[in-house]
Amino acid sequence: MAVLRKFKAWRPGKGLEKQVASYPYDVINSEEARDLVKDNPFSFLHVVKPEVDLPPGTDLYSQAVYDKALENFKKFLSDGTLIQDAQPKLYLYRQTMDGREQYGIVGCVSVEDYNNDIIKKHEHTRPTKEEDRIRHVDTINANAGPIFLTYRARTSINALVKEAVQGDPLYDFVADDGIGHTVWVVNDAVGERLIDEFKKVNYLYVADGHHRSASAAKVAIRRRDANPNHRGDEEYNFFLAVLFPDEQLRILDYNRVLKHLNNHSREELFTALQELFSVENKGFAPFKPGRKGEVGMYMGGEWFKLTIKPGLRDEKDPVNSLDIAFLQNRLLRPFFGIQDPRTSDDIDFIGGIRGLKELVRLVDAGQFKAAFAIYPTSIEELMNIADAGKVMPPKSTWFEPKLRSGLLVHTLD
Repeated sequence: MAVLRKFKAWRPGKGLEKQVASYPYDVINSEEARDLVKDNPFSFLHVVKPEVDLPPGTDLYSQAVYDKALENFKKFLSDGTLIQDAQPKLYLYRQTMDGREQYGIVGCVSVEDYNNDIIKKHEHTRPTKEEDRIRHVDTINANAGPIFLTYRARTSINALVKEAVQGDPLYDFVADDGIGHTVWVVNDAVGERLIDEFKKVNYLYVADGHHRSASAAKVAIRRRDANPNHRGDEEYNFFLAVLFPDEQLRILDYNRVLKHLNNHSREELFTALQELFSVENKGFAPFKPGRKGEVGMYMGGEWFKLTIKPGLRDEKDPVNSLDIAFLQNRLLRPFFGIQDPRTSDDIDFIGGIRGLKELVRLVDAGQFKAAFAIYPTSIEELMNIADAGKVMPPKSTWFEPKLRSGLLVHTLD
């Protein structure tokens, strides 16, 4: 059974929701964040990317950054930028993008469920990024950004969500990027029924936010160990999440760009490609893979359609059957020398939201030698891998739209 729990949210004061709501800390860089906050003192980027208020070039892992996050967060709590609900509640969060809607239940989930794999993961975390989030959570005493979870859809939960959104929303706005964000407070009767329904859900799955969930779990362990009167129901034993049914989610492609050919020639590359793929020159016309087994490659001003040859991959293995696993194991590692994509400086990852034009721009500018466009991983593949206790190759999924930070915040006491 999965634990879902109400919480007393800190949320934007009246009329401030659009200004407060920000991108997550890990989808924009510091320079982009500085540009976004220069005319907006209310942006939650001041909390999740506090380097925007420190001199450019500041070490992002210095204590000054975490101290500034705390200073800015306290200011928001004291000046009314954020207000707190008097009673614990669940919330509904609808996101609208390109005519599509997805409805997430906002509440807290259990660290114990995370540790016991009721909440399943599909990727490894990096120690430096994990420690960064631990320090951020511990310093500001809050989950500043929610974890993006999914579950196998249930008609009973869908019906309760439909019931919960009948009233007037708490917030309803369209962000500058065109994505709509609507939040409702769930009334207590429906909230209790949702909590009961999630007791029937066997597993939740981390869709996005592995480092944030891992850090929340480790902060809880530290606080438990430091608390001689630990009971298990303290707020630090739970972390903020938005739970979406799998049937509503959309995963975009997560593409690759390579800095060089690893001392190989163009001819040697095409010899290697022809052993693995059927290769079709598409000329100047951008090629976006339309089904599993297709890969687009851009190099030297031309696009190529690569189709994986039959029988070359293990279709029964949930990881090795992925297009991105095949590309990594059969081409990027042996030919390009990318032994570990998480640590290599010779590869970069481009979210599908930026489109194929970004791949062309990077290669044409001379920053990279070749680009690969990948067909998106499916949500079913993600859950099957998590169920098997395995992990995906790094940067296998790009979810859109992204959850906004600052709309609902959970403090740990």
